[in-house]
Amino acid sequence: MEAGAFGAGKAGTDFNPIEFVQRPQVILRLLNILFSIIVFGSISSKGWTFENQKEVCLYYSDANACNYGVGIGVIAFLAAAVLLAGEYFFPQMSSVKTRRHFVLADLAFSGFWSFLYAVGFIYLASQWTKSESKTAALAAGNNLRAAIAFSFFSIFTWAGSSFFAYQRYRQGAESAFATAYETGMGGPGGATTPGSTGGYTSFPGMGTTADPVGGSLAGVGGGYQGPPFSSAARPGTIGDYQPPTY
Repeated sequence: MEAGAFGAGKAGTDFNPIEFVQRPQVILRLLNILFSIIVFGSISSKGWTFENQKEVCLYYSDANACNYGVGIGVIAFLAAAVLLAGEYFFPQMSSVKTRRHFVLADLAFSGFWSFLYAVGFIYLASQWTKSESKTAALAAGNNLRAAIAFSFFSIFTWAGSSFFAYQRYRQGAESAFATAYETGMGGPGGATTPGSTGGYTSFPGMGTTADPVGGSLAGVGGGYQGPPFSSAARPGTIGDYQPPTY
C-alpha cells in the first residue's frame, strides 16, 4: 500500500493519542456526538407533557416535530461514534480500497445529515414560534430552545466532516492517478521518465565486438564506423564500367 493514501500514512504506524485528538476530523466527530446528545436529550426529557391523559409534544403539539428531533439526534450519535472509531482504525487499514469506501461513506452520510439537521432546525424553530405560552412550555423552554440551537450548530459540524471527507477523497484520487514523473518512481538502471533517478539501459549486446552495428575492436569505444570510400573494385565485380565503342 502506498504511503499517504487518502491522507493517512502506512498501516502499522504507532498510535499517538495526542495527535489523534488534535486532528480536525476527530474534533468534529466529538462535537457531533456532544451536539446530538443535547438535541435528543433535551427533547426526550422536556419536550413532552401530559394533557387530558395524553402525551403532547410542546412544539405546537406536533408529535412529528419531537420524533424528528429525537430521531436525527439518536442516529447522529450512533453514526458519529462509528465514524470516530473509523478514524482510529483508518491509518491501520492496509487496503486502499477499504479506505476509499470509508471516505465515500463518510462523505455521503455527513453531507446528508447536515441537510437533515438544516431541515430539523427550520422545522423545530417554526413549530416553537407557533407554540402557546403554556406553563409546561415555559418550564421546558430552555431545553427546547437548546435543541433548536444545537440543531443549527450541527449543520456546520456535519458539513465540516463532509468537507474533510471530500478533501481526503480528492487526495486519494490524485495519488491513485499520479504518474511516475510526479512521484519520482523508477530505479537505477531502469527506463524512467525525465526528472527521476536511473537511466535508459542499452539493448543487450550493444557496444560489444559481437554486435555488427554498435560493436568495435577490443579496447576501442563502441559505435558504428563505416568503411572509407574507395574506388577499388569490390570482390566479385568486373571493375569500372567501360562503355562500348561502336
